[in-house]
Amino acid sequence: MSTMVSPTPSLTFEFPIAGMTCAACATRIEKVLNRLPGVNATVNLGTEKARVSIADAATQPADVTAAVRKAGFEVPDVYTELVIGGMTCAACATRLEKVLNRVPGVEAQVSFATERAALRYQPGVTDITRLQEVVARAGFEAHEGGATGREQERLRHAQAWAHDVRRFLIAVLLTLPLALQMPAMLGAGPFGDAHHDIVPRWLQLLFATPVQFWIGARFYRGAWSALRGGGANMDVLVALGTSMAWIFSAVVTVLDLHGQHVYFEASAMIITLILLGKLLEARAKARTTAALDALVRLQPRMAWVERDGAIVAVPVESLHPGDGFVVRPGDAVPVDGEVVAGVSTLNEAMLTGESMPVGKEAGAKVFAATLNGEGVLHCRATGVGAHTLLAGIIRMVEQAQGSRAPVQRLADRISAVFVPVVVTIALATLLGWWWAGGDFTQALVNSVAVLVIACPCALGLATPTAIMVGTGQGARAGMLVKNAEALELAEKITVMAVDKTGTLTEGRPAVTDIVALEGWRDVDLVAVAAALEQSSAHPIAAAVAAEAARLGAVLPLCEEARAVAGKGLSGRVAGRAVLLGTPDFLVSNGVDVAQSVYGALAAEGKTLVALAQDGVLAGVIAVADQVRADSLAAVARLQARGIKVVMLTGDHAATAAVIAAQTGVDEWHAGVLPGEKADAVRVLAATGGHVGMAGDGINDAPALAAADVSFAIGVGADVAVEAADVTLVRNSLNGVVDAIDLSRATLSKIRQNLFFAFMYNVFGIPLAVFGYLNPVIAGAAMAMSSVSVVSNSLLLKRWRPGK
Repeated sequence: MSTMVSPTPSLTFEFPIAGMTCAACATRIEKVLNRLPGVNATVNLGTEKARVSIADAATQPADVTAAVRKAGFEVPDVYTELVIGGMTCAACATRLEKVLNRVPGVEAQVSFATERAALRYQPGVTDITRLQEVVARAGFEAHEGGATGREQERLRHAQAWAHDVRRFLIAVLLTLPLALQMPAMLGAGPFGDAHHDIVPRWLQLLFATPVQFWIGARFYRGAWSALRGGGANMDVLVALGTSMAWIFSAVVTVLDLHGQHVYFEASAMIITLILLGKLLEARAKARTTAALDALVRLQPRMAWVERDGAIVAVPVESLHPGDGFVVRPGDAVPVDGEVVAGVSTLNEAMLTGESMPVGKEAGAKVFAATLNGEGVLHCRATGVGAHTLLAGIIRMVEQAQGSRAPVQRLADRISAVFVPVVVTIALATLLGWWWAGGDFTQALVNSVAVLVIACPCALGLATPTAIMVGTGQGARAGMLVKNAEALELAEKITVMAVDKTGTLTEGRPAVTDIVALEGWRDVDLVAVAAALEQSSAHPIAAAVAAEAARLGAVLPLCEEARAVAGKGLSGRVAGRAVLLGTPDFLVSNGVDVAQSVYGALAAEGKTLVALAQDGVLAGVIAVADQVRADSLAAVARLQARGIKVVMLTGDHAATAAVIAAQTGVDEWHAGVLPGEKADAVRVLAATGGHVGMAGDGINDAPALAAADVSFAIGVGADVAVEAADVTLVRNSLNGVVDAIDLSRATLSKIRQNLFFAFMYNVFGIPLAVFGYLNPVIAGAAMAMSSVSVVSNSLLLKRWRPGK
């Protein structure tokens, strides 16, 4: 008898990595991690994070972080905060602190006054869930304390920025005297005048040495870590190039060789300029996550709740699902919830991109971070902490920004071999010039220029920075991209398959026509129908009730209401016998229903509700799912971009034909079952194009999964959102067009960045090889290349939806 062995569930987690200086670092870490059993890892230089999936029980998270450290990089500790419940005195805090500090890799401080535990732990050794379990075993309650980890990361970057600025300013002060050498050096051509020293050489040595080995120590540390891990990065090029210039100059100075020129100014200025480039790059990279940071800042810190007859402020983290809270005029909604009482309007622009306020009343959903208008809303919490729509948006944006687009693969392959190739070219340049001209100084200068002009960083930043800005802009406009591959494929869509109900239409039936016969008014006909249907939960009953409310109808008394499944209702309204249902239902009960009354409406594919009183037809009410006001314009926008629009619907052909005519779609298919929608998408793909699919319901999920790129509209059914590549918060097909436009704008920036990065190296390295580049100019160009790529990506911030 064989024993079934269940497969090991995949574990996915993300952690920060410090010490990466270029794309070669990210590529090397990926290679190291992917060698581990069952590990699939991607490393993003732009976000400085690794995303790892483990499918083999033999590999633990601790093995992953250990491999990163062994490769010469750092895995910074994670800072977070837990809200502690159940502490009654300072001794509780002291005991809990000891318990937490006994967990391997954890440092904890627990405050009884604030009822919080501040934690620092090592990723891979433990995680927040395990720490919450430790707190629970100690007899307390623990809840996540919000986005403190992000705040700590922001603080760490701010401290590192301040440190680098101080180092740069010191480097400038030490390099300025050496810069006095530059006019004479540049005036004499690439190699300068070997016999002209404005600053004494011993003083040049004094100024250049701290720049080389103190200010430039980061390059040596980075180079050593890379080499120890079996790889090479930009730090190797900078350290090797500047060291060659400094060592040669130091030997000439110490041995008092007056016939040779010294290059202290070159080594010092290269390091100073590269530091300036790194500062500008860090500043620009910080701006690429501005959209995500803005989303995080939207989360309110406090919530208002009613206690003992008074409204008091409490930390938003203390709210649980089911708790009541109050939203005052002008306040932001603290968590996701449902309105229990009150009427107001909410500005949901920060989540949907729509500027028009949305009316809210009892039963309506509200979302965290949206702004209340002039009314007071009493709500019940439905989603808190990580389970709000805002938190989901932040997670999706982070996931997308950490993913990798296929267009980046070529750059990754080049980055993997870039540094060894450049070092080889530099060595060949040194030997070639020395052998051909017999001048070691000239050969040295040219080889140093080769080392410092080469820049793998621009290649590594070309794609992720554009992806980060693009997905951030999408989030601002209510478009959540699941991964970078979807963003890249969206621009290639040639056929867009769209669901009818809820995508092209409103997704709910509404009364479109009222045909009242002689002796009846529209309002009376609807009032009698609504009175009979008021006990029904059918969508058509809801549509009739909504029309009665719109007309201000007063509903008469209804008695003896009885439903006939799938056909209609019978009962007594205001003491008179009433029948309500399909025309066939009324005919079967002896009512004369002339087709001339409803034939035109039936031809339009509308659902008909006929009403008879005391056996005589009173009129017909037509109900239909109405086309969205912007569907026609959205379809036209897609067609203007060369995209064929195909409607797939499970509805009957008459209705489909009417909707197709009203929206202007190129092609439509009716009576398509959920499983058949997926087959239809595959058939469209077989024609050779890239197929997109837009839908909002559970029945759309198979088709969404089958499409090359899928769009879930209006945060529809959870399964539809899960299957989709792009989630559109707002209920509009225009969001699909905007997502395609954003994809095209982002890919355009990526191609510009890659072209610049490739051309920079393709032209720069040969110029250095043939002696046309001074090392200082080469260093400045290298420092600015990454800044130029990131700055070009930031131009995506000018993109706006609908333009």
